[in-house]
Amino acid sequence: MTSGTSVTSREWQLIARPHGAPRPGDFALREAAPPALRDGQVLVRNLYLSVDPYMRRRMDDVPSYVPPFQLDQPMEGGAVGIVMESAADSLAAGDYVQHMLGWREYAVLDAENATPVDRALAPVSAYLGALGVTGLTAYAGLLRTAALKSGDVVFVSGAAGAVGSQVGQMATLMGASRVIGSAGADDKVALLRAYGFSDAFNYRDAPVVDQLRRAAPEGIDVYFDNVGGEHLEAALDLLNPHGRVVLCGMIAQYNDVEPAAAPRNLILAINKRIRLQGLLARDHTDLRPRFLSEVGGWIRDGKLRYQETIADGIESAPQAFLDMLAGGNTGKMLVRLPG
Repeated sequence: MTSGTSVTSREWQLIARPHGAPRPGDFALREAAPPALRDGQVLVRNLYLSVDPYMRRRMDDVPSYVPPFQLDQPMEGGAVGIVMESAADSLAAGDYVQHMLGWREYAVLDAENATPVDRALAPVSAYLGALGVTGLTAYAGLLRTAALKSGDVVFVSGAAGAVGSQVGQMATLMGASRVIGSAGADDKVALLRAYGFSDAFNYRDAPVVDQLRRAAPEGIDVYFDNVGGEHLEAALDLLNPHGRVVLCGMIAQYNDVEPAAAPRNLILAINKRIRLQGLLARDHTDLRPRFLSEVGGWIRDGKLRYQETIADGIESAPQAFLDMLAGGNTGKMLVRLPG
């Protein structure tokens, strides 16, 4: 069975590989007709697109845990949308799904690659943030990678971002005794305090290590790294013996064309028997039912809050991505398409 549905879709393509920070001219918005449905496929009209830091690494033609974006081909990323037509028994027209064919208005994909979302639990946009890969990253990072224990002192960098803001709140809900966050603006620091962080600071005000030492005079047990560089170096100084570092992201270095200078104190990982471990949410998809149940309950009960920074229209996607890399978002950065 195939579909005869004909729609015109616009999609963003990478047309030049950035050297350093990406520029608007590295992207092109082009029209394309989605392919006809084959058996087992669905046509989805996207409602929200996600722009995320890891996408910057996919713009470089270098080996990584995901293939690089191909030039003059549609880019990919998280999206949530509504099924317009189905040639699959598992999904019907009108179902809402999350998938990974973003950066475009319409997507045709195998139904097995589309995950249904429950609109009764939260707005559909949340499935790209607090109830999506973002939230699962925070949840699995604390539960498994950090092996968080009751009474731990936790430091989170990039704490006003999509992942960091969830990490800080979840850590408290999971039993951390203190949670400290860093952010790059005073209004973001105020937001972290409103979220219940024990302490927070603006990393632009003074050296990170000095501010972290004041906030955690007895040291930290877990560092959730979204930034790298100076933040990682400071955390290594303040980590207690047998501390754990969750290496989630290093946004401070994504546009670098030369190797990062920090951390210069990695030898402390030996002296203190520190464990540093990378985190990819895709390694923890088995946690998704438990994650949705527990975190969905926290959101429903008002125990866990989230914010979204929303840009409107497919045309805004590259600038939303560039703004996110520059710290211009609070919480999850999304692009909203006409409903």
